[in-house]
Amino acid sequence: MNKIIAIAFCIFLTSSCVSKKKFIELQDEYSTFKATSRNTINKAKNDLKEREKLLSASEANTKSRDKDLMLKAKHIKNLEEQTEFLKKTNNKLLEKMTDLTMMTKAGAENIRKSMEALNEQSQYVESVNAALQRKDSLNLNFMVSLKRMMNDIPEEDLNMKVRKGLVCITISDKILYANNNASLSQKGENTIEKLAKALNEYRDLDVLVENHTDNTLVSADGVKDNWDMSARRATTIVRMLQTRFGVSPDRMFAGGRSEYQPKEFAATESAKKINRRTEIYIMPQLDQFFQSFVLGGMAK
Repeated sequence: MNKIIAIAFCIFLTSSCVSKKKFIELQDEYSTFKATSRNTINKAKNDLKEREKLLSASEANTKSRDKDLMLKAKHIKNLEEQTEFLKKTNNKLLEKMTDLTMMTKAGAENIRKSMEALNEQSQYVESVNAALQRKDSLNLNFMVSLKRMMNDIPEEDLNMKVRKGLVCITISDKILYANNNASLSQKGENTIEKLAKALNEYRDLDVLVENHTDNTLVSADGVKDNWDMSARRATTIVRMLQTRFGVSPDRMFAGGRSEYQPKEFAATESAKKINRRTEIYIMPQLDQFFQSFVLGGMAK
C-alpha cells in the first residue's frame, strides 16, 4: 500500500514535467504490483478454503468415532456391572457358607473357582476394551494420513469414511483406469502409489480391494463379461501394490463385484458413473490378538 501511495504521489508531483516514457513505466510498475497482490490474495483464500474442508472432514470423523466409542463404552460398562454384581453375590454366599459347620470341602472349592472365573472375565473385558481403542486409533490415523496425500483428487471422485469399524476408500473408475480397460492410467498409478506409501507406514493394516462396474455389458478384447472386468481391475491394483511398491502380498485381498452391488439403481448415465468405482477397505490385523483372549479363557 505504501508503494502504491508513493507511486501515485510521484505521478502527481511530476505529472507536468515527467516524460511520457517515465509515466508509462510507472503505470506498468503499478499494474504489475496490483496483479501480483491480487494473485497472492486469491492463493491465500484458496489455501484457507482447503484448510477449512480438511478441518470439517476431521471434525465429522471425530464425531463418528466418538459415537462409536460411546456405544462400546456403554456395552463394556454393562458387562462390568454384571461382573461386579456376581462378585458381590458370591462373596456374600462364601461368607455364609464359611459360618456353616457342615460346609463341605468340595463346596468351598467350587466357590473359589467361581471367584477366579469372575476375575478372569473382568480382565478379559479390560483387554477387549484396550484392543477396540487401539483399532479405532489406527483407523483414524491412517485416514488422516491418506487424506493429506490424496488432497489433489476432487471430492466427487474420492470418499473416505469409517464403515462398520473399517476405513472404506471409494475412488471413481475415471481416476484409476483407462477407458474400458483393466489397466491403470497414469493418474491411477499415482493414486495407488500414495495408497502404498500409507500402507507401508501402517504395517499392522490389511487391505481388501473390490471393483464394481455398472450394468452395461463390457466389450473389450480378452474380457468375457463384467465379472471378469471387475476381478481384473481389482487384481491389477493388488499386483501393483506388491510388485512396484513393496506391500506384502499376505496383507492383501482382491475381489470383483461386477454390477451386483450398485449404489444407484437409476438407468441414467450419472447413476452409472457413481456405480463404476473401486472400494478399498483397510482392516486392522487384530484377529490373533482377540483369539489369544478367547483361547486363553477356554483353556482355563
